[in-house]
Amino acid sequence: MEPIKTDIVVIGAGPGGYTAAFYAADLGKKVIMIERDKQLGGVCLNRGCIPSKALLNVAHTISLARESGHRGVVFQPPTIDTGKLRAWKDAVVQKLSGGVAALAKARGVQVIQGRGHFEDSETLRVETEEGQQFIKYEKAIIATGSKAAMPKAFDLGNPRVMTSTGALEVEEIPANLLVVGGGYIGMELGTLYAALGSKVVMVEALESILLGVDADLVRPVVAYAKKNFKELRLKAKVSVMATSGKQIKVKMEHEGKQAEELYDRVLVAVGRVPNADDLGLENTKVERDEKGFIKVNNQQQTADEMIYAIGDIAGGILLAHKAFREARNAVEVIVGESTAPAKFVIPAVVFTDPEVAWCGLTELEAKEQGIEVQVAKFPWGASGRALTFDRTDGLTKLIIEPGTERILGVGIVGVGAGELIAECVVAVEMGATAKDLALSVHPHPTLSETIMEAAEVFYGHATHTMARKKVEQSA
Repeated sequence: MEPIKTDIVVIGAGPGGYTAAFYAADLGKKVIMIERDKQLGGVCLNRGCIPSKALLNVAHTISLARESGHRGVVFQPPTIDTGKLRAWKDAVVQKLSGGVAALAKARGVQVIQGRGHFEDSETLRVETEEGQQFIKYEKAIIATGSKAAMPKAFDLGNPRVMTSTGALEVEEIPANLLVVGGGYIGMELGTLYAALGSKVVMVEALESILLGVDADLVRPVVAYAKKNFKELRLKAKVSVMATSGKQIKVKMEHEGKQAEELYDRVLVAVGRVPNADDLGLENTKVERDEKGFIKVNNQQQTADEMIYAIGDIAGGILLAHKAFREARNAVEVIVGESTAPAKFVIPAVVFTDPEVAWCGLTELEAKEQGIEVQVAKFPWGASGRALTFDRTDGLTKLIIEPGTERILGVGIVGVGAGELIAECVVAVEMGATAKDLALSVHPHPTLSETIMEAAEVFYGHATHTMARKKVEQSA
């Protein structure tokens, strides 16, 4: 069979892959996109971001109803039809996946379902149901993403020991659920199952959940977990798991004591690993780091001049919107529209209750790097809009450069923090100052006002809270 010739081949049809393919096609390139799954969209759309946020919306609805009693509105405890819940979640996913397929067709991007394997730096072999297909390309973009890590000690071959993929299927609502790992995935799914009715025990080996997030932003999330989970165990470590009938027997160490407990299901959320094996990278000049991620420069170029890598497979922060931006960066370099190293602000959002969001420099990073900053905080207890939600547990903080008063970073914890952070990304990206935010009129009453008032705190004249003129200084 004669090989197909194309300008660009993209391996992987997740957020990074389809963004790269569509952008390259829009710029006039002939593009082939390879995807081994039947549905386009990758982990984010099919087994991650989208289904988890759909289900977390259900959890939010349940929590909101449960907490409305003191307002004089009492709802009956919910009855949950897991089959109907799954069908609704799957319909959301299928609609979006179908949309990606339709956009590929409209743009003339050829989609081949199969597994890609590099024969050399210029040739990709694709294993399909119909047989092998060879592709000769000018440039290749690897966007194969990552998968949930499962330590061998926990891999029992028992579906009751789940990764995030299994947890999002919601096959049942376990009476007792153990969540191993207090990162954003563990906390989000722990929040979901607690709302659905599971007694959740969260185990984290470190001193706090959400490693790397500023402590004052984490504090309200910890408070929620302690109230809504059966238990939050920090500095605890699971050593052994074993099948015990229809349950999982777990041995762990916590506060110097050994414990052996039974759980109906266990969610293992201890990180993600790159999908870089079985790609034939050894037949190219592509290099990988000690964790298996592909090494790239600031233009997403690998050590092989013919091959680029974007998204999770290229390491760094594993977020879909990072992949979106890297995809455009790689394509622009390939078509010759950009040669400068890319610098862009990547926001992060943890969709817990309350949500946590941040962008730019964090207070923790400033301290670790010895960067002198000033920190201005506005507590949501002084926000009229937060009071109408009964959610005054939020906080908005600005990380400000002394002298220039430039906004270096922003952190927000509270309801809707993920939506609020976008304004802050623009502020950091555009080099806005605290004065710019303070003078920008924000609608009242909204949570967005907390951003403006945090800037006013910096100058000592916030309307809705008493603020000292000298704000906190960190170095």
